[in-house]
Amino acid sequence: MTMKINYIELPARDLGAVKQFYAAAFGWEFTDFGPEYASFSAQTAGLDGGFFASSQASVASQGAALVVLFAADLEASVASVEQAGGRISQAPFEFPGGRRFHFIDPAGNEMAVWTNLRLDGSEIGL
Repeated sequence: MTMKINYIELPARDLGAVKQFYAAAFGWEFTDFGPEYASFSAQTAGLDGGFFASSQASVASQGAALVVLFAADLEASVASVEQAGGRISQAPFEFPGGRRFHFIDPAGNEMAVWTNLRLDGSEIGL
């Protein structure tokens, strides 16, 4: 299809650390394209994209787009992010479509994880 979001690129202050984090936290796999770029695929990440070496970070409060991942088990995702070395910047909270939390990866990028399930396991309808 044309005119659909196809690829996303994010900065990484430490490419090795960011690859290790996303592999450990979410099972993403990477392909290196030289020392300053690593791609991830839709097969493991849900969308094709990559990280490029940069001193910058992607943070929503500074005007960057917020990348939001989906998880069936939000609490397990919080634990996975923390165990892999990420920092929870917003603890899980409810919003009209479900629940989510925000985290900061080792490169300083902010992302979020959401689920459509309440704490009791029932699905939140839109």
